[in-house]
Amino acid sequence: MLILRSLLFQAAFYLIMAIILAVTLPFFFFLPHRAAIAVVKFWTASSMWALRVFAGTKIEVRGIEKLPKGGGLIAPKHQSAFETMALFPMLDDPTYVMKRQLMWIPLFGWYTWKAGMIPVDRAGGSKALRKLAADAKEAVQEGRQVILFPEGTRRTAGSPPDYKFGIIHLYRELKVPVVPIAMNSGLYWPRKSFLRFPGTIVIEVLDPIPPGLDSKTFLATLIGVLEPATDKLLVEAAEGPLPPPLPPEAASRIDTIRASQSA
Repeated sequence: MLILRSLLFQAAFYLIMAIILAVTLPFFFFLPHRAAIAVVKFWTASSMWALRVFAGTKIEVRGIEKLPKGGGLIAPKHQSAFETMALFPMLDDPTYVMKRQLMWIPLFGWYTWKAGMIPVDRAGGSKALRKLAADAKEAVQEGRQVILFPEGTRRTAGSPPDYKFGIIHLYRELKVPVVPIAMNSGLYWPRKSFLRFPGTIVIEVLDPIPPGLDSKTFLATLIGVLEPATDKLLVEAAEGPLPPPLPPEAASRIDTIRASQSA
């Protein structure tokens, strides 16, 4: 049943994408920015509907009122492809910092460009960081919400934190609050797997970190709030009414948390 429901979700996911692309493609070059954002929001919201209907995976959002209404910087945990879509409908005018290579994908990449996503060349060194900061600053000035995954790439739920310099650089350059977001998505939508497990993915928006901290203090603060909140969601899922199978990293992390609590 799990395999069947996962396959049904995958079929629905790509069918929805194909229909939306086919319907909007004739108008692609004439779509204004807001219309392109609306198309992406409809696609991502439809995909989340399909996830609930076919895979039995629900979504619970906590603290949504803490998200910025205008320009801001958002730092979510990145455990799967889920958060690249699920956050989009929650924000007014979001833009993701994403690998430049993704924009080369036919049709999909075109729409990421049309919607104003921010490409980054991970091998570009300091030049790429300057370009990233300039693009992100422009987006924030336009009232957009910039989403940057602090660890850069997807990491298995329960893995030790591996935060990159990019989030520090943008915090320092943009001088806006950073909103951390914890989640347990990797337990239900594992990376490198087509299986989608039933249960509830929790997205928890945490209190914004104010601008003006030095780099070391900011990073320590970000890790100090985001990692414990993520750990709490892992334990909550494992002890819930419909616990997902735990990857070794998550199982080990939960054992460590429980041991520290009982000590």
